[in-house]
Amino acid sequence: MSVQVERWIPAPPERVYAVLADGWSYPLWVVGATHMRAVDDGYPAVGTRLHHSVGTWPLQLEDDTEVIESKADELIEIRAHAWPSGAARVRITVDPADGGSLVTMTERAERGPATLIPGFVQQAMLVPRNRESLARLADIVCERG
Repeated sequence: MSVQVERWIPAPPERVYAVLADGWSYPLWVVGATHMRAVDDGYPAVGTRLHHSVGTWPLQLEDDTEVIESKADELIEIRAHAWPSGAARVRITVDPADGGSLVTMTERAERGPATLIPGFVQQAMLVPRNRESLARLADIVCERG
C-alpha cells in the first residue's frame, strides 16, 4: 500500500530539486530525521547514501537512506531504512505547475515489520507526517529564494 501527499510550492522545479539534492538539508525538512552524520560524495546519484539519525536524544538510532533513482529537477526516489521497523521506499516528484512546482511524495513500506501494518493505520500515521515534511521543504525552498 502506498501513501501519497502533494503540495504546490511557489518556486520552479530546479529550486525545489536543489533542496532535495542537498543531502545536508535532509533533517531540516524530513520529519523524524534529527541529525546528519555524513553525505556520500556524488549525492543524489543512484547508490549514494545519507547517513543520519532518527528519533530524539538519547534514543536516537543511526540509520541511512539510499538513492534508488534520481533525475535532476524532476524526481528523487530513496529507500529509507528505519531499523527496527524495516525500510520504506519514498518517491518525490517535482512537476512544473501554475508558475511553481507540484511536489508529490509517495511512500510505501518495503521491508520489515512495517509491511504488516494495516493500510488505514499507515495512512493515519504517514499522511500528517509527510504533509509536514512537504511544508518544511516549501519553507526552505522559499527562504533560499
